[in-house]
Amino acid sequence: MSDTNGSGANGAPSLNVLVQYVRDLSFENPNAPRSLGPRDKAPDIGIQVNVNAKQLAPTDFEVSVSLDASAGEGADVLFKLDLDYAGVFRLVNIPAEQIHPIVMIECPRLLFPFIRQIVADATRNGGFPPLYVDPIDFLALYQQRAAQAEQQAPANAN
Repeated sequence: MSDTNGSGANGAPSLNVLVQYVRDLSFENPNAPRSLGPRDKAPDIGIQVNVNAKQLAPTDFEVSVSLDASAGEGADVLFKLDLDYAGVFRLVNIPAEQIHPIVMIECPRLLFPFIRQIVADATRNGGFPPLYVDPIDFLALYQQRAAQAEQQAPANAN
């Protein structure tokens, strides 16, 4: 019998998205309508991304991606967007040493297209051209976070 529903039957590894959702979304347009007029130059856009995860059950993990975006600086802020988007994933028959990388790299990668669309829609609905977030290298983000943890570990041991 083959596993047609992705449940990991017969020992086959599987990764399933059980649910995904917006946990928090905030869009601020503090200087409207003045900020919506023509501009001489493109605004500075800043984007920060953070990935967090927690285990809900032996095979289930909630993964959340927090994205903060802003355009402009100081008193000339055009907009500020904060998004916390999450999903619950089921990992079955995955070797233990591969679970953490899958949860922190592959799960956010699956959520990203939805995050990108929400950001584009929110900025467009705020009166600006849609902000299309460039693809995020979640592997590099994971490696950077691991390197930071490794550097902090010796400092904490002293």
